[in-house]
Amino acid sequence: MKSILKNFINGILTIVPIILVIYVIYKTFVFLDSILGNSLRPYFKDDYIPGFGLLTTVILITVLGWMSTKYITGKIIKLIDYLLEKIPVVKTIYSVIKDTVQSFLGDKKSFSKVALVVIPGTEMRSIGFITSEELEDFFTPLKDHVAVYIPQTFQVAGFTFLIPKDQVEIIDVKAEDAMKFVLSGGMTSTSKQKS
Repeated sequence: MKSILKNFINGILTIVPIILVIYVIYKTFVFLDSILGNSLRPYFKDDYIPGFGLLTTVILITVLGWMSTKYITGKIIKLIDYLLEKIPVVKTIYSVIKDTVQSFLGDKKSFSKVALVVIPGTEMRSIGFITSEELEDFFTPLKDHVAVYIPQTFQVAGFTFLIPKDQVEIIDVKAEDAMKFVLSGGMTSTSKQKS
């Protein structure tokens, strides 16, 4: 009976991560395909091929990226950007989305430096990510501080702390490995940890 139970648990440990990854990939594919796919489907009817909406979205984004580098279309895009940053309420939502996307994909990527932060009054440490090293523009007295994002385990939420620079230790760990470590509650293993 113990052998059957052990094999059953091994089966769960093997199959559940595979099923979850396939499910997440499938749901992501369906979502991305539906962005333009739902608009294209009525025109193609029975001839619509799953993935065509995703392919069209990728091509459209690439063309818009190319157009943004050209003089006339680049000026139009900058004008739209300027107008969105001037409309009340919309400017707040737009700037948050724009800054978040640029922090992951832009030239100045956030979450690239992994920080070790001491929790005040204890010997405990927490892993976080430097999201901004220039806080003087935000609030002048914070010029000697950095913004450190501390994600919560098993979820996307987290906290942003403004910490003096001399109290933050940058550690030589890949951001992806640190994020996996934090989000899994320290249960993930990497080659560096094993060695």
